[in-house]
Amino acid sequence: MTTQTIFEQIQLKKSFLCLGLDPDLEKIPAHIISSSEDPIYDFCKSIVDEVQHLCVAVKINTAFFEAYGPKGFASIDRLVRYIKRHYPDLFTIADAKRGDIGNTSLRYAKAFFEAMPFDAITIAPYMGKDSVEPFLTYKDKHAILLALTSNAGAENFQLQTINNEELYKQVLKQSQHWKNASQLMYVVGATKAEHLAEIRKLVPESFLLVPGVGAQGGSLEDVYAHGANENVGLLVNSSRGILYADSGEGYVEAAFEAATMLQEKMKKLLS
Repeated sequence: MTTQTIFEQIQLKKSFLCLGLDPDLEKIPAHIISSSEDPIYDFCKSIVDEVQHLCVAVKINTAFFEAYGPKGFASIDRLVRYIKRHYPDLFTIADAKRGDIGNTSLRYAKAFFEAMPFDAITIAPYMGKDSVEPFLTYKDKHAILLALTSNAGAENFQLQTINNEELYKQVLKQSQHWKNASQLMYVVGATKAEHLAEIRKLVPESFLLVPGVGAQGGSLEDVYAHGANENVGLLVNSSRGILYADSGEGYVEAAFEAATMLQEKMKKLLS
């Protein structure tokens, strides 16, 4: 999927919402677990069906599936295929945070871009250029680099100054010169909104995947004010706030209400 298609969906839906799917069997409503052979798939599918018209992207956090072994892997594949078949205009992200030597990264790319039909994958850029470029060899597929994340440990490395410049800024700058860099996107946590204006100067045209709005305390208004570009350039993720808006049989309706609330705020910002 091209970034132009994402922008067109943002305009159409008046939304730049990314639905995050982090299914946890300890939080999924009990009636699903007791009645389904694949509860994490059925839970996620029902949420997607309910809110797909309110969002432009879906981020599948693979760890929450991989934790359940082979069945979890099968559920990832089943879910992303369902989404691409029924809602082909949704931008699908594998939140897998891969990144290894070139030959290994190529295999990761084949897994998520060929064996499974994801549009993008999150990448840890610590190993540098040759660990990222294999993901960029696929036409209209995207690598989303971890740049400045919302967790407390981000200060351990990302905000450390090397040669008078924070490490995350060096990642942004250097990556812009890599082959097929136009297919790069970046993760920037909503709780780091004060850095967004500087980030936009370094990557003015790139899409930013922004987790941390809602449950983690990030401000949607601040993210938009400092991070939007001419094509919006933002995919603001919400996971727990939508998935677990209710833990009972009314979870789907509650998810719809939570997603609608976010989309309404986005619509107002976009107008």
